[in-house]
Amino acid sequence: MQLLDGKVLSENIKQELATAVEQIRQQGGKIPHLAAVLVGDNPASEVYVGSKIKSCEQVGFRSSLVRRPADISEAELLDIVRGLNDDSDVDGFIVQLPLPAHINEERITLAIDHRKDVDGFHPINFGRMAQGMPAFLPATPFGIVEMLRRYHIETAGKHCVVLGRSNIVGTPMSLLMSRKGYPGDCTVTLTHSRTRNIAEEVRRADIVVAAIGKPNFVQADWVKEGAVVIDVGINRIADPTRKSGSRLVGDVDFEAVAPKCSYITPVPGGVGLMTVAALLMNTLKAARKEIYAD
Repeated sequence: MQLLDGKVLSENIKQELATAVEQIRQQGGKIPHLAAVLVGDNPASEVYVGSKIKSCEQVGFRSSLVRRPADISEAELLDIVRGLNDDSDVDGFIVQLPLPAHINEERITLAIDHRKDVDGFHPINFGRMAQGMPAFLPATPFGIVEMLRRYHIETAGKHCVVLGRSNIVGTPMSLLMSRKGYPGDCTVTLTHSRTRNIAEEVRRADIVVAAIGKPNFVQADWVKEGAVVIDVGINRIADPTRKSGSRLVGDVDFEAVAPKCSYITPVPGGVGLMTVAALLMNTLKAARKEIYAD
């Protein structure tokens, strides 16, 4: 069993990005600029956005944080989005989810200029991805395929089972793994909460992508020997042995499943760090106008 180490990979990617930024600087070019919009005081969102801003500093990107209280109106938030769309100095931006219940997340996502949608959530980017066209890929699936690529994990002809059908991870992951080329060329089964005999489906998998949002959901007897297991889940559970009283676990029962795997991602230290790295990679693409020329 080998760990798919998101910490090492993300640091390698950040170093590559820092080198690219230094080259831009030496050539007198525009330094990539990522903005983030944070609404309310959700603790997890605070951590995620803080990590993204810190990562920007590490690679030499410019970054901006637009912080607003939870009672902001939808109209005010839409005005902020339009302002960032029109700001020629901002190459890409994200609106951190989840948003307060009174704000329609879909309406906000649709308002983001797809040319600055470095989270890869806009339907234009999603549609282009589905058709195999250049697009900003959703950050978590992008991070996962980059991890598979950099660990040289064989995917052609393999059976990939994805658990979870969200538009953020599960559905785009199923599309990317089935696309022609590497990493891809898989036969994909997309499972979810209504799938019957889900354990039987997982047992057939050469590659498992668990993104169903349930702690320790995937058990050892669900996974065949030598499978590659990608655990996207980040769940906090009670643990009286910890000073904090809790700990983070994935959607996979790591201790039981890991001995059966050829490769597996840890939680934490796996996919989450690659998600941030992928967001930075998308931002550099936006600054270079690699996806959209204007």
